[in-house]
Amino acid sequence: MKTAYPIILTPADHGYVVYVPDLDINTEGGSIADAIDMAADAIGLWGITAQDMGREIPAASAALPACKSGETAAYALVDFDACRRANDMRTVRKNVTLPSFLNDLAEKAGVNFSQVLQDALKQRLGITDR
Repeated sequence: MKTAYPIILTPADHGYVVYVPDLDINTEGGSIADAIDMAADAIGLWGITAQDMGREIPAASAALPACKSGETAAYALVDFDACRRANDMRTVRKNVTLPSFLNDLAEKAGVNFSQVLQDALKQRLGITDR
């Protein structure tokens, strides 16, 4: 699910400092576009870490925040599901049961059982790699 979080961009010596008021976090980028991308990454990582710790991700404010002179307000678009797919590389072990003849044929063919299961689960769940 995509969410737009308001951010504040402040010019710095080399690029922009970004502040995300809803989460009270900072990041930076070399250009406005880079700073907005970095904000989306920071928000995404903050969010999936919060979920892993059993906390809910705070909802994004609906309005842009007030800015001081020289600052710019914008939105950073974040897809928490995509962030998790891109950054959660933990693996888990699963025990599966299948007919012996199928196991024998697959082993003789050099099938990677883990990869086949991953591919099948992605297809079943409608997950596409980007």
